[in-house]
Order: sequence, then structure tokens, then C-alpha cells
Amino acid sequence: MDKLAFDDLKLFARVAALGSLSAVARERDVPVSQVSRALTRIEKTCGARLVHRSTHGLSLSAEGDTLLAYSHRITGVLDELEGEFAHQTGEARGLVRIACSTVIAQYFVVPSLGELNQRHPNLRVDLEVSDQLVDMAREGIDMAIRTHTALPNTQVARALGHLDRALYAAPAYAKQAGLPQHPDDLRHHRLIVNTTAPHLNQWPFVVEGHAVLRPAEGYWRINDTGQAANMVLQGLGIGRLATLAAAPLVRQGLLLPVLPAFVPHLPVPLYAITASARQRLPKIRACIDFWVEWIAKQNPPSGTSP
Repeated sequence: MDKLAFDDLKLFARVAALGSLSAVARERDVPVSQVSRALTRIEKTCGARLVHRSTHGLSLSAEGDTLLAYSHRITGVLDELEGEFAHQTGEARGLVRIACSTVIAQYFVVPSLGELNQRHPNLRVDLEVSDQLVDMAREGIDMAIRTHTALPNTQVARALGHLDRALYAAPAYAKQAGLPQHPDDLRHHRLIVNTTAPHLNQWPFVVEGHAVLRPAEGYWRINDTGQAANMVLQGLGIGRLATLAAAPLVRQGLLLPVLPAFVPHLPVPLYAITASARQRLPKIRACIDFWVEWIAKQNPPSGTSP
């Protein structure tokens, strides 16, 4: 085992994460044969079959799962060592792997990357975009951006800001179908709902001074928050969207608030989740500090319509 190089461990972790030798080869800009030879060498060094190959792709053996866990631990220690040296030079540098939902990626992370790069030109970002929660340790994720903190004791959360949600429709939909004047009117409209996060389909209102939840009956159903926003933009119906995403679209005249007098402001914290052992890395702290500042600038002033 002492013959395994650190780069071997990193390569194996990426093979496990991407599930394809060709994907790893594209990521590293090398021939697939080079990645295949490296994997064969790693298996020979370990004396075990680490990966099962089939027409459907790659899957890890029990020995592969064991090596992957150790690979993450060892490369994590190396990252911490790199971070300690970077801390002494005052420079944030290296690759940060970030997991987030499609809507957070599309309307928060991606629009901010140019400014992040200007501030920290030696930082690189690898985005893992999915509405499904990921196993951070298994997937080698440095940071997950989420709205909840049901965390194991090996992870910590830091608030980046707040995320609110409200109802929106496109002007094209309003022209075709009109806009509801009361929550009861929604039953006559085409609603867009989320199948990945059903709790988002319990739409909150304040009616005659009382807080109520109305289950949204979806005419359109989708499992992707980013595409749900696109469906609203296309004029297909009314959707409940993050105000962080919708606010700039309202300012551009691309979206209209729906039932603003009945929809309460219920902001929830947006967190950066990191492994406890990695929170002190300068590259992690630099991203979090930047996004705390950036999201504060994007939120509309308190008391105004998004």
C-alpha cells in the first residue's frame, strides 16, 4: 500500500464519483487508456478488484468502497496541509467542490463566479448540481449549499443569508389566463409543482389574518427546481420560486408577483455545509465569506416587493 501515490487516490475517488473512465479522462484531459492503466495499477497494488465493469458503467466492490473512504480521508488531510500553508501566505487557492440545487446554481452560484474569480483568482470551483441531497464524504464534496441543517456531528453549518419563496407568473400567462385575486382562485389556474421536494407544494397564505397552508394541485409536475423556474418563465403556469431567483426577473419585467397581499414572508436560512475538519481551509473560508457578502447585495431591501 505504500506504493500508492496521492494522485492515485485522487484519481480513484474521481472514478468512483463520475462512474466512468472516459469522464475522468475528459476531466484530466488525458487518454482513456491512461486512466484505465492507472486503475489497473491501483488494483494490482491493492491486490483486489476495486471496480466492477459492465455495459451499464462502473460500480465499486466492497474493497473499492473501503479504499474510497480512505482516499477521501487521506486527500482531506492533504488539503488541510495545503490550507495551512495557504493560511501562512494569506492566499486562498485550489479546487472547491460544491453541491447545490439547480435553482441555487443557476441564480446564485453561477452568477457570482465571475466576481469570486476576480477576488480570488487562484480558486477553482467544481459544481455538483442536483436537487437530490448528496453524500458529501463519499462524493468528495467540500461544501453543500442547503436550506436545512439536519447534520451529523462531523459537519458544521454557517449561514450565508436567507432564502424566501413567493408565487410568480410570466406576463404571457397573465395575459392569457389572468391572475388570481384570492388564494381560492388558484384552483382555476395551472400550477407548477415540485416532485423532488413535496413540502414545497404546501403553499402558505395569510387569509383574514390567519396563516393557512393550501396544497398546490399541480397541472405541471417536475423534479428540478431550476426547470420549474424556466416553466414559469415560459408562461406555462404559476409557480412558487425562491425570491433570490425571481427578484431580478421581476425587475426585468420577465415575472410578475402573484397574490403578494396574501403570501407571507417566511425567510429560511441558507447554509454552507462543510466537514468539521475542513471548515478552516482558507479556500473554504474565502468562498463562504464572499457569498455572505454577495447574497446580502442580491436581496431586495427590507419591506419592498421582490
